[in-house]
Amino acid sequence: MKASTKIISLILCLAMVFAFAACSSGNTDTETTTDANTSSTDTSATDGNTKVIVTVKDFGQFTIELYPEYAPKSVENFISLVKSGFYSGTIFHRVMEGFMAQGGAPANGESLTPIKGEFKSNGWDANTLLHTRGVISMARTTDPDSATSQFFICYDDCPTLDGDYAAFGKVIEGMEVVDKFLEVEMTYNSRFELAVPVEDIVIEKMEIAG
Repeated sequence: MKASTKIISLILCLAMVFAFAACSSGNTDTETTTDANTSSTDTSATDGNTKVIVTVKDFGQFTIELYPEYAPKSVENFISLVKSGFYSGTIFHRVMEGFMAQGGAPANGESLTPIKGEFKSNGWDANTLLHTRGVISMARTTDPDSATSQFFICYDDCPTLDGDYAAFGKVIEGMEVVDKFLEVEMTYNSRFELAVPVEDIVIEKMEIAG
């Protein structure tokens, strides 16, 4: 990707994440973290951490490892939604090269209870997990405590999001599956419809590994 294109993508980061939830029945997602003594770059697999296997129709599977040491409430909320089968049938509704793939909006427009945004600018200093490639974080509106079910996975490092969104895990296997989303044709018909897949990228199911 050309440098100029990447710069434009990064400039749009904040506006795009705000818009994602707003464009999906007003539901949004925040982030959560909680361990000021944990290294921001230490995201190595730990036997005790919960792992979630995500199956995407026609694309394959990838595995997310969750880090409650950074964002316990965000992890708890995500696990609860996974176990309930909430994410089955939802889509990745925003996919942007150099930025992220976002999904998890309620398929039927249902209203969900927001959770506290666990990130530094919202008074949660324990979340030092950086938004690097493969990191998963909670999407939200301009309200720091508006996150519900929507999440995004970073394609590249997005330092403009650090401290303002609740990073809570990382793709540890199958990131190439997430990369394949970029091969889908996108529509760019308005500011808030940038990078919307023409064909739905459907999450068939999420399940706890093991």
